[in-house]
Amino acid sequence: MFFTCSFVGILLGVLLINGCRAARKWDYEPISIISETSDDSLISLKVKIVRISRGEFGVSAEVEWNYDTTDETMVSAVVYRSSSGDESDYKLLPWALPNQPFYDYLNTYYKDVIMKNFAPCSNVPQFEDKFEPPWPKKTYKAESCVVNGDGLPEVAPPGFYKIIFNCSGPEQPSWSLVGIFKLTTKIF
Repeated sequence: MFFTCSFVGILLGVLLINGCRAARKWDYEPISIISETSDDSLISLKVKIVRISRGEFGVSAEVEWNYDTTDETMVSAVVYRSSSGDESDYKLLPWALPNQPFYDYLNTYYKDVIMKNFAPCSNVPQFEDKFEPPWPKKTYKAESCVVNGDGLPEVAPPGFYKIIFNCSGPEQPSWSLVGIFKLTTKIF
């Protein structure tokens, strides 16, 4: 009897400790990803949603980057949320990437989120300290990438999220990605 109670107590303790660690409390399903570019010869974006297994989806992409970035290349992103997914229901959230130079973005959000989530499944540039220009002109590929949530909020209300990412600069192409994702509360 004592052994059974002790085992149950240890098991409950392990489950409690495991449940207390910081981890995302949401699951996601990509609904759509649309890319646009002002000049396909300078940057070509092919992005698609792929089914990995039952209930698990990822993103595959091929980006042909054929232009030089400069200190004037700017990026920004905004996030909207809708409880229904209806276009008229989306409301702007405070989670945003303010308009900033591309190299500042690389040393912050890219390093904290993109590298951590896409390094295992793509050939995106990796660096340890500060990014040293130039950004490599080449073809970048991502295969069945599943976002694990590193660098993203741990808690997010369920619903539909629209993320709009923009990049542009003088005498450079303008391009954007619009992704819609459905978030649900993670059970375990």
